[in-house]
Amino acid sequence: MKRFLDRNADYFYFAFRVIIGLVFLLHGIMKLPGMFAGTTPVMSLIFLAGIIETVGGAFLILGLFTRSVACISAIEMVFAYFMAHASRGWSPLANNGEPAVLFFAAFLVLAAFGAGRWALDNLKRRR
Repeated sequence: MKRFLDRNADYFYFAFRVIIGLVFLLHGIMKLPGMFAGTTPVMSLIFLAGIIETVGGAFLILGLFTRSVACISAIEMVFAYFMAHASRGWSPLANNGEPAVLFFAAFLVLAAFGAGRWALDNLKRRR
């Protein structure tokens, strides 16, 4: 099993980055007015968070500016947790803050390890 996982680590990390990016993108789109069920007022903090999440998610899917986007997104998740969830208690299970905590952890991994093998970030390095 270990050999299989080691041999395919690049594929698993690629799937991890794309899935996190896609879910973050969808998380942001739902906060934008007129998108899905979004009724957020323009120029509110939630709207600005939606912009960060939508653009950040797209960049993560593409593997573009991955470390920077992951750092910005991690910081946003800390703010989201403390501004929207922590006032209802410290436990993410009690205050519905699990997505913010899980996204934060995923962004730390992406910031530490970068985009991985298949990413637009790698095209910049080749030039």
